[in-house]
Amino acid sequence: MPTLPPEGAVPPSQQPHQAREVAESFGVDPERYDRARPRYPDALVAAVLDAAAGASVVDVGIGTGIVARQFRAAGCSVLGVEADARMAAWAREHGGFEVEVARFEDWDPAGRAFDAVVSGQTWHWIDPAAGAVRAARALRAGGRLAAFWNVDQPSSEVAEAFDAVYRRVLPGSLAAGQWAAPGESRYGGLTTRAADGIRASGAFGDPQEWHFGWERTWTRDQWLDQLPTTGGHTRLPAARLAEVLAGVAEAVDAMGGAFTMRYTAVVVAAERRLSA
Repeated sequence: MPTLPPEGAVPPSQQPHQAREVAESFGVDPERYDRARPRYPDALVAAVLDAAAGASVVDVGIGTGIVARQFRAAGCSVLGVEADARMAAWAREHGGFEVEVARFEDWDPAGRAFDAVVSGQTWHWIDPAAGAVRAARALRAGGRLAAFWNVDQPSSEVAEAFDAVYRRVLPGSLAAGQWAAPGESRYGGLTTRAADGIRASGAFGDPQEWHFGWERTWTRDQWLDQLPTTGGHTRLPAARLAEVLAGVAEAVDAMGGAFTMRYTAVVVAAERRLSA
């Protein structure tokens, strides 16, 4: 799914974290977001916790609590940090999470020390250098920073079908070319920026990159339900979004009404140094 920047929304002159109007647009429909967005492999959660010093977790960009619920189910206590007050309210009311409303770069851990700082599908909206410094302030020595993303790896049939829709409906947009992007290019910029920010902070050991493959079969209605929650679509005019959805619906119907999407869940993780 098109979950990664740019999603047809971030101008090429900007880094994703500079596009604040996009970064803070996902709370327009938190119920749909929570219902439709995919989760993460249990093996990913286990790997982060195996490498962490304990079970107190800060979830950066908690959103509706998708990541937080998975870590809570694994036995963690989770504090959310969220820039969008609408998302924070949803996570509090429907997930029972404690959430502090702030951009992570400005958030104050107030002397608290945590075992892990995690960020699912949101670290690209954080300044990578300032975010790593802030994470280091919140982590106890030996704690773990882990930023991760679900990266779609479409088959050639799916990629070509969706590419044709976006080139027709949104010609000239960044979204119009993203389905043709090959393999590692779909996440290489994300992981490189995250790792470079971690190194620049001077507070962590060498970042590691972990990959977890998984797949999901999407029906047409499921795919159309989640599509408006992604960054290339949250700010589209209603008429243009309807045109995109109609084109995508036709493409999925032509594939038999459903398709299987392969994903790679990509993690950039690093340990807080004993001294920095």
